[in-house]
Amino acid sequence: MLVFACDHHSVDLPPGHRFPMAKYRRLREELLARGVIRPEQLRTSEPGPLELLHGAHDPAYVRAIADGSVDARIVRRIGLPWSEALVRRSLASVMGTLEAARSALRDGLAGNLAGGTHHASADSGSGFCVFNDLAVTARVLLAEGTVERILILDLDVHQGDGTAAILGGDASVFTCSVHGEKNFPFQKQKSHLDVPLADGADDDAYLHAVTRAVEVCLASGPFDLALYQAGVDALESDKLGRLAVTPEGMRARDAFVLEALRGAGIPVALTLGGGYSDPIERTLDAHVATYEEAMRVWRSDSYHLVPTPSLP
Repeated sequence: MLVFACDHHSVDLPPGHRFPMAKYRRLREELLARGVIRPEQLRTSEPGPLELLHGAHDPAYVRAIADGSVDARIVRRIGLPWSEALVRRSLASVMGTLEAARSALRDGLAGNLAGGTHHASADSGSGFCVFNDLAVTARVLLAEGTVERILILDLDVHQGDGTAAILGGDASVFTCSVHGEKNFPFQKQKSHLDVPLADGADDDAYLHAVTRAVEVCLASGPFDLALYQAGVDALESDKLGRLAVTPEGMRARDAFVLEALRGAGIPVALTLGGGYSDPIERTLDAHVATYEEAMRVWRSDSYHLVPTPSLP
């Protein structure tokens, strides 16, 4: 399993900014310190050519972000101040997902310690997302004929509205979003499958929804690749999540999803996504658990679908 990281492209944010930029470096360090991944599995991702983005994004928007002429209203929607460092990091994050997808097609599993920027639409960014790495990766691989159908499974607590807007009419991609019904974004888009959850949903309700969603996704296959947006902001400790999922419930989610995808013979590229717990260590632990489960599933020669606990 290869894991791609771009935290060497640092972005300075104003003091007190709520986006946890430091988590990307700290997650890489934690994965290495805990022995979940080895140094030889790590790769750095670098910015790719702007033209790669044009299958999913309006070239005028891409140019405006790249040269800093982007409208101030879009910058406010993104929620991150424009800088050359932000452009470099955003482009490297997209490349990390594309490279992870290519690696997964070869090895069965790969990861990007960034990405999952699912709020970016064709001509605008939003919600800390500049470019949509999931949509870009899907469009690049489809255009070059590397794959014929892709599953995008988005389990961030916030709907993948940008992904849905870009890819909703594309039959070669199946977009699935399990998210908080009343959470951001407040104007939802139409994914191929949307599963809204009420505020305060606990482990049983959450895992029931994820299980049913995965069943529908697999029945909608076959797929050559799954892009798994494994956001951890459904945690009860998350400041922006509004759900009540425990760390044990989050690990059970990843175990079930990864067992199901491997059982179906679908290569998986992992991306991160949201995580805003206070303290940040709870977010880091949940992201680490995702990688622990991924390594366990792909290392095992004999595995079984993990039953979700206490399903009604």
